[in-house]
Amino acid sequence: MSRDAGRVFARSTIEAKGKSDSDAVVETVLDNAEALHEDVEVIHASLKAVSIAQIVIAFVAIVALLYFLRFVFITSLCAVLAAFILEPLVAWLAGVGVPRAAGSTLAVLAGTFLAGALGYFLFIQVEPISRALPQYSDRIKQSLSRIQEPISRLERSTQALTESARDGDEAPPIEVREEAPTPSHFLVSNFGTIGEVLFALSFLPCLIYFMLTWKNHAHRATVLMFPEEHRLIAFRTVARISGMIRSFLIGNLVVWLIGAVCYTVLFWCLGIPFFYSLGFVCGFLSLIPSVGAILAAIPPVVGGMGILHMTGFLIVVGCVFVVHVVMLNLLYPKLVGKRVLLNPLAVVLALLFWAWLWGAMGLILAIPMVAAVKIVCDHTDSWKGVGAWLGI
Repeated sequence: MSRDAGRVFARSTIEAKGKSDSDAVVETVLDNAEALHEDVEVIHASLKAVSIAQIVIAFVAIVALLYFLRFVFITSLCAVLAAFILEPLVAWLAGVGVPRAAGSTLAVLAGTFLAGALGYFLFIQVEPISRALPQYSDRIKQSLSRIQEPISRLERSTQALTESARDGDEAPPIEVREEAPTPSHFLVSNFGTIGEVLFALSFLPCLIYFMLTWKNHAHRATVLMFPEEHRLIAFRTVARISGMIRSFLIGNLVVWLIGAVCYTVLFWCLGIPFFYSLGFVCGFLSLIPSVGAILAAIPPVVGGMGILHMTGFLIVVGCVFVVHVVMLNLLYPKLVGKRVLLNPLAVVLALLFWAWLWGAMGLILAIPMVAAVKIVCDHTDSWKGVGAWLGI
């Protein structure tokens, strides 16, 4: 081989070797990049799992906090609702020259007097109803016996075929009548719960008074808590929540009174005892969405046992359903307006959740709380999807 040919062969061998080394380096880099990408995906998945776990833990912690501090939250929210109810009176007194502190005092005293009078009236109505409970239970048993009689006959005939007749006379059954529960007995047996209620009621006047007198300061301080670029949105959000709560309370009060009058007249015409008390109770129960018609039909059906026939029961159930539909589909949208725009699914889920968490008070406070959450979500970019899901 000549010297030039050897040089060309050596050069080509070196170039080939260099090319193979370069390919190996590229493959190594690609392998490392792929492994790094997989590591990054694993890290992202781990961080996502940690974020979801943190959200779940935070949700559980919030639910536990709401449950264990339900006394504080329920009392505060009831005070807020009462303050919104009394605010028009305080504003009117301020318009005629009465200082806000004095007007708040007068409003709280007037509200306390009305609440005490209403409680005394309800306590008086409970006494005769509690005395009549044994009669209602006897009527219910008589009505149920008509349904159970064919089943009992079938059971007796089957037993006669499978068992022999017993000898001897059997001792007559002894009927034990339970004493009718009285309000005093109810107070004694539920002293702990009633003590908590009274303890909460003792805080309400003070809370309502300070909420009325410090309303402007609280509104301004709440807005100033946000950054300057978000204060306008915060101001509009607080204003919308205030308008929603006020419209919700006034609308529900008017709808309740209209429904109570309709139910009272209906029960009076049918001859149901305690028609005035049952009318106001059914009017309040009809305000509950979805299940309000079923709940409102129970008191008159029980009260009409032994008085009404099948036609009367059908009239009661039909009229309760019609009044409930008219209240929630015609009167409610017009009186409450477009302040509370919640879809039925969100309302039912909210009632279920807050009733499980706070009991009966959860049913009362569920809709305004969820409506306030929807307003906040509508004014927050990252939560607008949640607001759209809750809305109509």
